[in-house]
Amino acid sequence: MIVDASSHTPLKRRKFRSIDPMEAEEAQAKLTAAKEKFGREIHVFETTSASSSSQKETEDFYEFTAEDYYRVLNAKKEDKTLKTRKLREAEKAARRSRITKTVIRVRFPDNHTLEATFNPSETVQSLVDLLVKVVARPELPFYIYTTPPKKQIKDTSQDFHTAGFVPGAIVYFSYDTPKADDAADAVSGPFLQEEVMSLKGLELIKKHVEPPVQSAPETTSEAPPPVVQEKKPEGKKPAKPKWLKM
Repeated sequence: MIVDASSHTPLKRRKFRSIDPMEAEEAQAKLTAAKEKFGREIHVFETTSASSSSQKETEDFYEFTAEDYYRVLNAKKEDKTLKTRKLREAEKAARRSRITKTVIRVRFPDNHTLEATFNPSETVQSLVDLLVKVVARPELPFYIYTTPPKKQIKDTSQDFHTAGFVPGAIVYFSYDTPKADDAADAVSGPFLQEEVMSLKGLELIKKHVEPPVQSAPETTSEAPPPVVQEKKPEGKKPAKPKWLKM
């Protein structure tokens, strides 16, 4: 599921306040420490859904409808061109070489989102390995899936390009526990470790404090000295000879 900017679930708005530069430095320090610990840049957001409610969607919500079928079919027809296989592969390789990172957002049932950056050549297993490090109960089995329709990601050996997760994607997290075995505790959350949850909102603090822009010093150009025009000596009128009589 490719990330579409128009389909992003809006983040919860936070009241802006004056941010102390020291607070911004602490936020940056925490984000840097998390990157060193988990091996990649991560952020935590709280999301709100336009249809958010306490009720969990049923399996019927993710069924593949006839409308979905025709939409996918039309998209495939538009993609068909009379290009040779060699040309298509060359264009595909060119597109891959231009993209150097992919941003994956994992949404949890408690409306929190974990965002992490990966290299497109990495496998989906690297995402699963990261989730094992950050979830609150890593001992419980879990799975990730995309929607719509609901499709569990089982082949984690494929890279993000092959999975269709470039330049970004949204996937969903769910514990895979029987109903009678820790199901209530697993569904209620929290889903992320306390240390990871402490990163929530730090990216906003870091972006809110921008370094002051130093204006270039004004250069005063000295006015050129006035040009003094040299006066030519006035020529003396020739004296009339005494013998000349008018």
